[in-house]
Amino acid sequence: MRSTKAILAAALALAILGTLLVSLVAANENYADPYILKPEAREELVSFVNEAKDFVMAEGKDEALQVFNDPKGRFSRGGLYIAADANGILLADPYEHENKGKAPDMYNDSNGVAYAKIISSLTKRGGGFAYFIHPNPDHSNAEELKLQYRVKADEGLYLASGMYLPGPAPVFSNESRKDLIAFVEGAREFALNHTKEEALKAFNNPNGRFVKEELYIIAYDFNGTRLAHPYMLEAIGENALNVTDPNGVDQVRNMRDFAADWGDGFFYYIWPNPAKDNARELKLCYVTKVNDDWFLASGVYLPGE
Repeated sequence: MRSTKAILAAALALAILGTLLVSLVAANENYADPYILKPEAREELVSFVNEAKDFVMAEGKDEALQVFNDPKGRFSRGGLYIAADANGILLADPYEHENKGKAPDMYNDSNGVAYAKIISSLTKRGGGFAYFIHPNPDHSNAEELKLQYRVKADEGLYLASGMYLPGPAPVFSNESRKDLIAFVEGAREFALNHTKEEALKAFNNPNGRFVKEELYIIAYDFNGTRLAHPYMLEAIGENALNVTDPNGVDQVRNMRDFAADWGDGFFYYIWPNPAKDNARELKLCYVTKVNDDWFLASGVYLPGE
Protein backbone atom coordinates (compact mmCIF):
# COMPACT_ATOMS: atom_id res chain seq x y z
CA MET A 1 0.00 0.00 0.00
CA ARG A 2 2.78 2.38 0.94
CA SER A 3 4.49 1.60 -2.35
CA THR A 4 1.31 2.36 -4.27
CA LYS A 5 0.83 5.65 -2.40
CA ALA A 6 4.43 6.60 -3.06
CA ILE A 7 4.03 5.88 -6.76
CA LEU A 8 0.81 7.91 -6.90
CA ALA A 9 2.43 10.79 -5.04
CA ALA A 10 5.41 10.75 -7.38
CA ALA A 11 3.13 10.66 -10.41
CA LEU A 12 1.15 13.60 -9.05
CA ALA A 13 4.34 15.57 -8.42
CA LEU A 14 5.53 14.89 -11.95
CA ALA A 15 2.17 15.96 -13.35
CA ILE A 16 2.30 19.22 -11.39
CA LEU A 17 5.88 19.81 -12.50
CA GLY A 18 4.94 19.11 -16.12
CA THR A 19 2.04 21.57 -15.92
CA LEU A 20 4.34 24.20 -14.41
CA LEU A 21 6.94 23.70 -17.15
CA VAL A 22 4.29 23.98 -19.85
CA SER A 23 3.04 27.19 -18.24
CA LEU A 24 6.56 28.60 -18.11
CA VAL A 25 7.18 27.77 -21.76
CA ALA A 26 3.86 29.30 -22.76
CA ALA A 27 4.65 32.42 -20.72
CA ASN A 28 8.02 32.72 -22.46
CA GLU A 29 6.48 32.24 -25.93
CA ASN A 30 3.86 34.90 -25.19
CA TYR A 31 6.24 37.26 -23.41
CA ALA A 32 5.46 40.08 -25.83
CA ASP A 33 1.69 39.47 -25.79
CA PRO A 34 0.87 43.19 -25.30
CA TYR A 35 2.28 43.80 -28.78
CA ILE A 36 1.37 40.56 -30.55
CA LEU A 37 -2.08 40.27 -32.07
CA LYS A 38 -3.93 37.00 -31.83
CA PRO A 39 -4.23 35.36 -35.27
CA GLU A 40 -7.97 35.95 -35.39
CA ALA A 41 -7.48 39.68 -34.71
CA ARG A 42 -4.96 40.03 -37.50
CA GLU A 43 -7.29 38.11 -39.82
CA GLU A 44 -10.06 40.56 -38.89
CA LEU A 45 -7.80 43.48 -39.85
CA VAL A 46 -6.86 41.92 -43.17
CA SER A 47 -10.47 41.04 -43.94
CA PHE A 48 -11.60 44.58 -43.12
CA VAL A 49 -9.11 46.15 -45.54
CA ASN A 50 -9.92 43.60 -48.24
CA GLU A 51 -13.63 44.32 -47.75
CA ALA A 52 -12.88 47.99 -48.39
CA LYS A 53 -10.88 47.05 -51.48
CA ASP A 54 -13.82 45.03 -52.81
CA PHE A 55 -16.07 48.02 -52.11
CA VAL A 56 -13.86 50.23 -54.27
CA MET A 57 -13.99 47.68 -57.08
CA ALA A 58 -17.79 47.37 -56.84
CA GLU A 59 -18.85 50.99 -56.21
CA GLY A 60 -16.08 53.00 -57.78
CA LYS A 61 -13.41 55.25 -56.32
CA ASP A 62 -15.53 58.39 -55.77
CA GLU A 63 -18.35 56.60 -53.94
CA ALA A 64 -15.89 54.63 -51.86
CA LEU A 65 -13.93 57.71 -50.78
CA GLN A 66 -17.13 59.40 -49.66
CA VAL A 67 -17.97 56.41 -47.47
CA PHE A 68 -14.41 56.12 -46.12
CA ASN A 69 -14.53 59.80 -45.05
CA ASP A 70 -17.74 59.33 -43.07
CA PRO A 71 -17.00 58.82 -39.33
CA LYS A 72 -20.40 57.14 -39.03
CA GLY A 73 -20.11 55.09 -42.21
CA ARG A 74 -19.78 51.35 -42.63
CA PHE A 75 -15.99 51.52 -42.73
CA SER A 76 -15.58 53.56 -39.55
CA ARG A 77 -15.69 51.29 -36.53
CA GLY A 78 -13.98 53.27 -33.80
CA GLY A 79 -10.28 52.42 -33.80
CA LEU A 80 -10.80 50.35 -36.94
CA TYR A 81 -11.28 52.58 -39.97
CA ILE A 82 -10.10 53.04 -43.55
CA ALA A 83 -7.67 55.67 -44.76
CA ALA A 84 -7.03 56.09 -48.48
CA ASP A 85 -4.30 57.86 -50.40
CA ALA A 86 -2.98 58.16 -53.95
CA ASN A 87 0.49 59.28 -54.99
CA GLY A 88 1.21 60.03 -51.35
CA ILE A 89 -1.77 62.39 -51.01
CA LEU A 90 -4.41 61.62 -48.37
CA LEU A 91 -7.87 61.27 -49.93
CA ALA A 92 -9.89 59.79 -47.09
CA ASP A 93 -9.70 59.55 -43.30
CA PRO A 94 -12.83 59.80 -41.14
CA TYR A 95 -10.94 61.39 -38.24
CA GLU A 96 -8.39 63.62 -39.97
CA HIS A 97 -10.36 65.63 -42.51
CA GLU A 98 -7.97 68.55 -42.04
CA ASN A 99 -5.19 66.49 -43.64
CA LYS A 100 -7.08 65.61 -46.81
CA GLY A 101 -5.21 66.68 -49.91
CA LYS A 102 -1.88 66.66 -48.08
CA ALA A 103 1.11 64.39 -48.21
CA PRO A 104 2.10 62.78 -44.89
CA ASP A 105 4.41 65.05 -42.95
CA MET A 106 7.95 63.87 -42.44
CA TYR A 107 7.34 63.96 -38.70
CA ASN A 108 8.92 61.57 -36.25
CA ASP A 109 6.99 59.90 -33.48
CA SER A 110 8.22 60.01 -29.88
CA ASN A 111 10.83 57.34 -30.68
CA GLY A 112 12.14 58.87 -33.88
CA VAL A 113 10.18 56.66 -36.27
CA ALA A 114 9.12 58.58 -39.40
CA TYR A 115 5.56 57.78 -40.49
CA ALA A 116 6.19 58.97 -44.06
CA LYS A 117 9.13 56.60 -44.42
CA ILE A 118 6.97 53.68 -43.30
CA ILE A 119 4.24 54.59 -45.80
CA SER A 120 6.82 54.96 -48.56
CA SER A 121 8.31 51.57 -47.77
CA LEU A 122 4.94 49.80 -47.80
CA THR A 123 3.87 51.57 -50.99
CA LYS A 124 7.08 50.60 -52.75
CA ARG A 125 6.29 46.91 -52.36
CA GLY A 126 2.53 47.09 -52.89
CA GLY A 127 1.45 46.86 -49.25
CA GLY A 128 2.10 44.97 -46.05
CA PHE A 129 2.26 45.44 -42.27
CA ALA A 130 4.10 48.05 -40.19
CA TYR A 131 4.02 49.63 -36.72
CA PHE A 132 3.80 53.27 -35.79
CA ILE A 133 2.53 55.37 -32.89
CA HIS A 134 -0.73 57.19 -33.61
CA PRO A 135 -3.63 58.81 -31.68
CA ASN A 136 -6.40 56.32 -30.83
CA PRO A 137 -9.88 57.88 -31.33
CA ASP A 138 -11.35 55.23 -29.00
CA HIS A 139 -9.09 56.41 -26.14
CA SER A 140 -9.46 60.20 -26.37
CA ASN A 141 -6.71 60.28 -29.00
CA ALA A 142 -4.11 58.87 -26.62
CA GLU A 143 -0.86 57.97 -28.38
CA GLU A 144 -0.67 54.18 -28.84
CA LEU A 145 1.26 51.67 -30.90
CA LYS A 146 -0.65 50.64 -34.01
CA LEU A 147 -0.20 47.78 -36.44
CA GLN A 148 -1.17 48.97 -39.91
CA TYR A 149 -2.11 46.82 -42.90
CA ARG A 150 -1.87 48.48 -46.30
CA VAL A 151 -2.96 47.25 -49.75
CA LYS A 152 -3.18 48.56 -53.29
CA ALA A 153 -6.83 48.90 -54.31
CA ASP A 154 -6.45 50.02 -57.91
CA GLU A 155 -3.94 51.97 -59.97
CA GLY A 156 -2.42 54.51 -57.60
CA LEU A 157 -5.00 54.11 -54.81
CA TYR A 158 -3.93 52.58 -51.51
CA LEU A 159 -6.11 51.61 -48.57
CA ALA A 160 -4.95 51.13 -45.00
CA SER A 161 -6.30 50.34 -41.59
CA GLY A 162 -4.80 49.28 -38.31
CA MET A 163 -5.33 47.87 -34.87
CA TYR A 164 -4.08 49.52 -31.72
CA LEU A 165 -2.06 47.18 -29.57
CA PRO A 166 -2.81 46.83 -25.84
CA GLY A 167 -0.73 48.67 -23.31
CA PRO A 168 0.84 52.12 -23.32
CA ALA A 169 2.82 53.44 -26.24
CA PRO A 170 6.41 52.11 -26.08
CA VAL A 171 8.95 54.63 -24.83
CA PHE A 172 12.62 54.42 -25.77
CA SER A 173 14.68 57.10 -24.06
CA ASN A 174 16.66 59.70 -25.98
CA GLU A 175 19.80 58.31 -24.41
CA SER A 176 19.10 54.75 -25.58
CA ARG A 177 18.36 55.97 -29.11
CA LYS A 178 21.51 58.10 -29.23
CA ASP A 179 23.56 55.16 -27.97
CA LEU A 180 21.97 52.94 -30.62
CA ILE A 181 22.78 55.38 -33.42
CA ALA A 182 26.36 55.75 -32.16
CA PHE A 183 26.76 51.96 -31.98
CA VAL A 184 25.53 51.39 -35.56
CA GLU A 185 27.37 54.37 -37.02
CA GLY A 186 30.53 53.21 -35.26
CA ALA A 187 30.12 49.84 -36.94
CA ARG A 188 29.61 51.57 -40.29
CA GLU A 189 32.81 53.57 -39.81
CA PHE A 190 34.63 50.33 -38.98
CA ALA A 191 33.24 48.75 -42.17
CA LEU A 192 34.34 51.68 -44.29
CA ASN A 193 37.87 51.55 -42.87
CA HIS A 194 38.34 47.79 -43.23
CA THR A 195 37.72 45.23 -45.90
CA LYS A 196 34.23 43.81 -46.06
CA GLU A 197 35.62 40.41 -45.03
CA GLU A 198 37.31 41.90 -41.96
CA ALA A 199 34.20 43.83 -40.96
CA LEU A 200 31.87 40.84 -41.27
CA LYS A 201 34.29 38.70 -39.27
CA ALA A 202 34.15 41.26 -36.47
CA PHE A 203 30.34 41.58 -36.62
CA ASN A 204 29.90 37.79 -36.52
CA ASN A 205 32.13 37.31 -33.47
CA PRO A 206 29.80 36.61 -30.48
CA ASN A 207 32.58 37.71 -28.12
CA GLY A 208 33.73 40.70 -30.12
CA ARG A 209 33.41 44.44 -29.70
CA PHE A 210 30.19 44.64 -31.71
CA VAL A 211 28.20 42.30 -29.43
CA LYS A 212 26.90 43.60 -26.11
CA GLU A 213 24.22 41.05 -25.15
CA GLU A 214 20.99 42.47 -26.59
CA LEU A 215 22.92 45.06 -28.61
CA TYR A 216 24.65 43.56 -31.64
CA ILE A 217 25.26 44.30 -35.31
CA ILE A 218 23.49 42.51 -38.15
CA ALA A 219 24.25 42.97 -41.84
CA TYR A 220 22.56 42.16 -45.16
CA ASP A 221 23.12 42.86 -48.81
CA PHE A 222 20.39 44.56 -50.82
CA ASN A 223 19.11 41.22 -52.08
CA GLY A 224 18.29 40.25 -48.49
CA THR A 225 21.19 37.82 -47.97
CA ARG A 226 22.21 37.63 -44.31
CA LEU A 227 25.87 38.58 -44.00
CA ALA A 228 26.26 38.99 -40.23
CA HIS A 229 24.34 37.90 -37.15
CA PRO A 230 26.39 36.76 -34.13
CA TYR A 231 23.46 34.78 -32.68
CA MET A 232 22.49 33.07 -35.97
CA LEU A 233 25.84 32.02 -37.43
CA GLU A 234 24.29 28.90 -38.91
CA ALA A 235 22.03 31.12 -41.05
CA ILE A 236 24.77 33.28 -42.60
CA GLY A 237 24.41 33.25 -46.37
CA GLU A 238 20.67 32.58 -46.31
CA ASN A 239 18.20 34.95 -47.92
CA ALA A 240 16.06 36.57 -45.21
CA LEU A 241 13.99 38.93 -47.34
CA ASN A 242 10.74 37.13 -46.50
CA VAL A 243 11.33 36.90 -42.74
CA THR A 244 8.49 38.48 -40.76
CA ASP A 245 7.75 39.00 -37.09
CA PRO A 246 4.71 37.47 -35.29
CA ASN A 247 2.44 40.23 -36.64
CA GLY A 248 3.62 39.88 -40.23
CA VAL A 249 5.96 42.90 -40.25
CA ASP A 250 8.88 42.53 -42.67
CA GLN A 251 12.11 43.18 -40.83
CA VAL A 252 14.64 42.82 -43.62
CA ARG A 253 12.48 44.41 -46.32
CA ASN A 254 12.01 47.43 -44.04
CA MET A 255 15.74 47.60 -43.38
CA ARG A 256 16.52 47.35 -47.08
CA ASP A 257 13.97 50.00 -48.09
CA PHE A 258 15.05 52.42 -45.39
CA ALA A 259 18.73 51.99 -46.25
CA ALA A 260 18.14 52.22 -50.01
CA ASP A 261 15.69 55.12 -50.04
CA TRP A 262 16.71 57.19 -47.01
CA GLY A 263 20.18 56.07 -46.05
CA ASP A 264 19.13 55.40 -42.46
CA GLY A 265 16.12 55.35 -40.15
CA PHE A 266 14.22 53.84 -37.24
CA PHE A 267 11.38 51.33 -37.26
CA TYR A 268 9.81 48.74 -34.96
CA TYR A 269 9.54 44.97 -35.05
CA ILE A 270 9.28 42.05 -32.62
CA TRP A 271 12.25 39.74 -32.26
CA PRO A 272 13.68 37.23 -29.72
CA ASN A 273 15.87 38.85 -27.09
CA PRO A 274 19.04 36.76 -26.58
CA ALA A 275 19.60 38.42 -23.21
CA LYS A 276 16.26 37.05 -21.95
CA ASP A 277 16.17 33.44 -23.15
CA ASN A 278 14.97 34.59 -26.59
CA ALA A 279 11.68 35.93 -25.25
CA ARG A 280 9.91 37.84 -28.00
CA GLU A 281 9.94 41.60 -27.38
CA LEU A 282 9.26 44.80 -29.25
CA LYS A 283 12.46 46.23 -30.68
CA LEU A 284 13.39 49.66 -32.00
CA CYS A 285 15.75 49.16 -34.92
CA TYR A 286 18.16 51.63 -36.49
CA VAL A 287 19.52 50.85 -39.95
CA THR A 288 22.22 52.57 -41.98
CA LYS A 289 23.63 52.06 -45.46
CA VAL A 290 27.31 51.14 -45.76
CA ASN A 291 27.46 51.49 -49.54
CA ASP A 292 25.48 50.32 -52.56
CA ASP A 293 26.22 46.69 -51.72
CA TRP A 294 25.14 46.26 -48.11
CA PHE A 295 23.73 47.79 -44.92
CA LEU A 296 23.94 47.42 -41.13
CA ALA A 297 21.38 47.50 -38.34
CA SER A 298 20.96 46.99 -34.64
CA GLY A 299 18.18 47.52 -32.14
CA VAL A 300 17.19 48.02 -28.53
CA TYR A 301 14.40 46.35 -26.59
CA LEU A 302 11.97 48.12 -24.31
CA PRO A 303 13.49 48.72 -20.88
CA GLY A 304 11.89 46.81 -18.05
CA GLU A 305 10.42 44.14 -20.33
